[in-house]
Parts: sequence; C-alpha cells; structure tokens
Amino acid sequence: MMALINRMEQSLNMSLHKKEFISGLKLSVSALAVFAAGSLFSPASMDAEASTLQSIAAPGLSLAAYAAGTETGGTQVVLAENHPDEYIVKKGDTLWDISGMFLKDPWYWPEIWQINPQIENPHLIYPGDVLALVYIDGQPRLINRGSATRLSPQARVTKLEAAIDVIPHQQIAAFLSKGLVIAGSEIDELPYMLASRGDHMIAAAGNDIYVRGATGAPGSHYSVVHIGDKLVDPDDGKVVGYQGIYVGNGVVKRDGDPTTFSLTDTNREALQGDRLVPEAVSLPQSFYPKAPDSMVDGQIISVVDGVSLIGQYQVVVLNRGDRNGLSAGDVLTVFRAGEVVKDRHAGRKVKKIKLPDEIAGTIMVFKVYDRISYALVMEATSDIHVLDAVRNPS
Repeated sequence: MMALINRMEQSLNMSLHKKEFISGLKLSVSALAVFAAGSLFSPASMDAEASTLQSIAAPGLSLAAYAAGTETGGTQVVLAENHPDEYIVKKGDTLWDISGMFLKDPWYWPEIWQINPQIENPHLIYPGDVLALVYIDGQPRLINRGSATRLSPQARVTKLEAAIDVIPHQQIAAFLSKGLVIAGSEIDELPYMLASRGDHMIAAAGNDIYVRGATGAPGSHYSVVHIGDKLVDPDDGKVVGYQGIYVGNGVVKRDGDPTTFSLTDTNREALQGDRLVPEAVSLPQSFYPKAPDSMVDGQIISVVDGVSLIGQYQVVVLNRGDRNGLSAGDVLTVFRAGEVVKDRHAGRKVKKIKLPDEIAGTIMVFKVYDRISYALVMEATSDIHVLDAVRNPS
C-alpha cells in the first residue's frame, strides 16, 4: 500500500502537499478500493493506477476533498431507474439525453461530472467516448474514460464541432426560419432593406434587393424579418424586445454599400425597412444543463412561432435574463397558473379560491440577453402557455 502511495505522489507531482495527499489517501479507503479493483481503466500496473487517480481528481484538491464531493457542494442526486453503469456515446446523442439515462433530474449533471485532464477539452464529450458511473465514498460520480477504441488515455485530435450537442441544435437553428424576438438595442445594428431592384415597393422570392448595413461576404445567408409588435414585460410594463416576423431568406450576391441581396425563399412580401438576421445561432461550444445559481421567478412572454399551445422543442422567450442571473444551460420548471374557482360551501358568502400552480414542463435556457432569454422546451407534461410562470427546478 505504501509503495502505491509513493508512486502516486510522484505521478501527481504534489511535492508541496505530500502530507495532505497521504492523509487524504488514508481517509479514502473506499475510493482506493475502486481504483485497485480496476473498475475505471483496468490498469495493469501501479503506474496506470496512479495515472487513473490523477486523471479523475480535480486539480488542486486533495483526494479526501475529492472523495467527499466538496467540489460540487456535496449535493445529493437521485439516479435514474435502470441507469447504465457504462455508456458509449453515439453520434446524434445530446447531453440532455445522456444525463437523463443516468439521473432522474438531468440538470444535476454538473454535480456528478468529473473532468479528466488527460483528455483534451475535458468538458466536451464525443461519439465513441465511454462514460462510466463509479462511486466515491458512496457518492455517484461520472467519468469519461475516453475513446472506446483506445487502450490507454491520450490526447485526441478531433474538431470541436464533432462534440455532442447539449440540446438538439437543429431545433434551435430552425427557430430563425419561423420568427424570432429582437432586443430593441439590436434593431438599429441590423442590416435593412433599402429598396427592391426595379424600384418596386415590395419584393419576393427570385427578386434582388439592396441592403444597407454591415453584411457578410458574397455567399453569406440571412433571414429577412419584419419588425412586429412590442414585447412588454408584465412585471413593469417596459418594452424588452420586438417580435420578428419571418419574411424569407436569401444570400448576399454582391458586397458594397448598398449590398445586393438575392431573395431565395419568402413567406410574405419583403418591405423597405425589413431587417436581415444571420441564420446561424451563436451558441457556447460547451455548457451543461444545471439549476440556476440564483433564484428565478419569471414568465414566458412569447413563443417564437406564435402558436397558442407550446410543446416539446419549441422556442420560448422569457422575461428574465443576465441581470437576473440566468446563463446558458440553466434549467427552469414551467408552472401553469392555478385557476380561480368559487367555493360555494364555505358558509353563506361565496369565496374565490386560487388553486395551486401545477408543473407543466421543463425548459433550458440557451441564449441570454440583459432582460430576456431564449429557452427550449425539453419536456411538456401538459399544455404550456404564454404568461406561464418559470422558476427554479423543483
């Protein structure tokens, strides 16, 4: 045992913290048993065991602190029924789906995820990676063993775009083809339609239009939107954005001032003053589903495609944003407001009683502005409506 400790001390280069490390090892018998049993990488030598310890221990933490779960705040999580002990990531998986395999509540993923510094971009997960569920001092932890095709940990050479998405990216990217919400501060910065070629007041698919404002190089794709109704925060009556009504899309044909833009597809006429919005949605390369860091109590104020009933994978707009502590990856529970009913059996006087709010679904924030956010409906257990409340997951 002492020989193993000595070898691991050298491997982890903790010469300044030897006493703390050895003490941590002695306090982590159950953790060491896992490693010695070879349940992580099945090492064939003490060097490999030491390497395994290094690969899953958070840098700067003693093994005792790591095993106790202090780096995640010691949150107790509930595993999903029939969860796997090991899973090989497949193309098309999303982090939300994988989280749901292991956890009852997918947003607790950060509480059990352990970064492996031997893997390049350890926050990211790629098809072929092996995710293993292990226990440290009785607490579940998920580790990435790396590619199933490798016999030992090593750096991968993989494009970042190959990493799995947190949520179905195609669902988010598609929302621009249906409409969007534009913050008031953004409108004046967007390119706009100056005129239609041929001096027409309106344009449609197959027509060229002239655009002013910064646009991309020839070949760049944009959606054309008409600025619609104001979006008002029901809390204070202030305008927090404008509804963008989808007109069509097209491509930059010739740059300059004005730029020549070719409309390739339209749902309605393009008018002077309509704005151009890049079709691609800028998203963080790596973020995890998680509960917000602060208390959030807001409302859904719009749904992107304008339907009255909101279902799974539809994009909604919230009247909460960066100033309220929201960030990409935050998960919120949707509550449908309880109805007000008359209690005719409480005595002579009829009383009005508000029924409790009921859970209607789960949403995940993916893009945040100062006062508003975009969120994707991950689960809908009942009908979701505009003005339904959104709060921290419960």
